[in-house]
Amino acid sequence: MTNFCTYDCAFCINRVSSNVARARFTTDEVVKLTMEFYRRNYIEGLFLSSGIIKTPDYTMEQMTDIVKKLRLEHQFQGYIHLKTIPNASQDLVHEAGLFADRLSVNIELPTDIGLSKIAPEKDVLQIKKSMSSIGEKILSSREPTLINKRVKKFVPAGQSTQMIIGVDQSSDAIILNRSSSLYSGYKLKRVYYSAFSPIPDTSANLPLVKPPMIREHRLYQADWLLRFYGFNVDEITASGEGMLDLDIDPKLSWALANRGAFPVDVNVAPYETLLRVPGFGVKTVNKIVSSRRHSKLRYGDLLKLGANMKNAQSFIATIDWHPGAAIDAPNLRQRFAPKVRQLELF
Repeated sequence: MTNFCTYDCAFCINRVSSNVARARFTTDEVVKLTMEFYRRNYIEGLFLSSGIIKTPDYTMEQMTDIVKKLRLEHQFQGYIHLKTIPNASQDLVHEAGLFADRLSVNIELPTDIGLSKIAPEKDVLQIKKSMSSIGEKILSSREPTLINKRVKKFVPAGQSTQMIIGVDQSSDAIILNRSSSLYSGYKLKRVYYSAFSPIPDTSANLPLVKPPMIREHRLYQADWLLRFYGFNVDEITASGEGMLDLDIDPKLSWALANRGAFPVDVNVAPYETLLRVPGFGVKTVNKIVSSRRHSKLRYGDLLKLGANMKNAQSFIATIDWHPGAAIDAPNLRQRFAPKVRQLELF
């Protein structure tokens, strides 16, 4: 709605002390723009965010008014992701959740101490309380009522959060441990990672250069391993003193550090073991388990099932393939690591 904000979060270009031009949409303007874009098939949905105008509750009221008008007055059927306002009333947040598909409550930084230093107006306890309240409301909304046995929709796409990477000295292990606790404690659908980008007139507390974008990418890959592949944080970050390897993906890095677990016989290995093979995704593993019920799998069969054999061939065995001594080759990592990493210009 606006890039004006009464808060002074050091990492934000729109903080109150930032020397930037300000602009603001009215609620009706946002509704009109959204509907006009939607009717022309320019967009499929709306991500609604805002700086804090006057007070958190005032801003949250404005945002709730937008989503209510879209749904009730204009029968907007598109996707709505609403970024809630820190410290806003839970009643307003819950009202918005009746009309939005997803709500996000941004935790911002991996540690509570880091957030209190960089964004002093944001209350960590209030952020966690809001996450917990939304989570409980989502669970309760799935229970049918006694009157009509129908479920009342509340944030059907769940809640998410965001962490900014590279603002403080938090290691990847600290970041991923925070994500893991958020997933288990608040049943979040997604944790989004955003690499910090230096801003004009920045605080002395902030770095002058942004972290490499590949670090953000590796965190997303590691996050996926935590959620869908049965890994834990200690396994993923054990070999790098808490930091992910930037040259190769985290599953491959784990496999190289645990070569004794390989090669895996794809015709007999359990589902959980197959998930740990580099080059095997969840869909591929499901196909392997299904296909091997009917016949023994060969190397060519894995290619047909969509496996990335460039990564997998050193770690698996079939009835016509075995990596032999390749699994113990000292230069195996060099086969996967890029010879030259592209330098970023900015």
